[in-house]
Amino acid sequence: QAASMVDVHARYIRALEQAGKLNRELEFLPSEEELAERRSDGMGLSAPEFAVLLAYTKITLYREMLDSDVTEDSYLSGELERYFPTPLRERFQDRMQEHRLRREIIATQITNSMVNRCGTTFAFRLQEETGAPPPEIARAYTAAREIFGMRDLWAQIEALDTGIEAQTQIRMLLDGRRLVERATRWLLRNRRPPLDVAAAVSYFSERTAELSGRIMELLPDREAIERATGQLVEANVPPELARRMAILNRLFSALDIVDVAEATDQPVETAAGVYFTLGDRLRLHWLRSHVEALPRDNRWQTLARAALRDDLYSQQAELTTEILRNTPDDLPAAERIDAWVNVNWEPVERTLQVLTDINASGAFGLATLSVALREIRNLITSSAPPVEEVPAG
Repeated sequence: QAASMVDVHARYIRALEQAGKLNRELEFLPSEEELAERRSDGMGLSAPEFAVLLAYTKITLYREMLDSDVTEDSYLSGELERYFPTPLRERFQDRMQEHRLRREIIATQITNSMVNRCGTTFAFRLQEETGAPPPEIARAYTAAREIFGMRDLWAQIEALDTGIEAQTQIRMLLDGRRLVERATRWLLRNRRPPLDVAAAVSYFSERTAELSGRIMELLPDREAIERATGQLVEANVPPELARRMAILNRLFSALDIVDVAEATDQPVETAAGVYFTLGDRLRLHWLRSHVEALPRDNRWQTLARAALRDDLYSQQAELTTEILRNTPDDLPAAERIDAWVNVNWEPVERTLQVLTDINASGAFGLATLSVALREIRNLITSSAPPVEEVPAG
């Protein structure tokens, strides 16, 4: 990803330099001019340059963790126990919290996990996008990692060493990283800081696991999931792991679905059925694929793309809530959506026509996709249950 992310790396080096945390000349890192030349040549940082940046990232984040209260979080204190070998945990667990380097070990563990799993610029990019400080990003990252059971997933992928092509393994790791990054961003945007990590994990993890086990029967595009699973199996990935990887992108929606289920007092599978069927009916999955294909050659394109994607997920969740609140509980998902469309057919038809026009034009830029999202937003404001007439007098 060196070439595709060269702009991000350039901004990050500049930010570290401006904060007085890095001297690029001393560390033989490329100048702004040299990075511009590499960008035009389709190149990025070299492996030794990445090593330098990785070291400075860990040093900087470690200090920020140590200077905050994140090491006092009761959930994150579990990182202290993970640092020690199993025999020591078994014999001295009751004394570990008294360790004189307790805070330093926790800060090191949090920093290493976040950087090793999500990359050198992970905290920097999320801070740019959300304004959250690194300790709060660490809380959200930890919650996201635990909610989706990423420790187990990473272990399964890494156990495939020498058994599958390296590129397949890297692609799987990047898919996992993408899920954690999106979930971290979601938690930063949808939960008040400081995030209660234990409460977030308790609230989401069980229902997310439940949804993961039933998602295949709830998705309208099961054929696409089957194809993706089959391709991974052909690459020597075990079938169960292949299926888990194939649904990973869809599983991000579990955060919105759990919130919608809670807000409407509906079972998670009911909320998921309406959510996914609605996405298919209104072509939201198609629209999202075009949003995700937008260029991100600079910071502002990246932020605009992320904003459109987040808005689309949010609007799908809001529409799902609207349908669940205003249609009979005993109807299947497709029939509940039909009932809602029958009441709101005019704005729905207008929205679908706009999407058809965009598709016919072949123009999938920021301007056209913003118009599409505006139409979907109008669906939320214009759709409502029929108002009963109040008898005169």
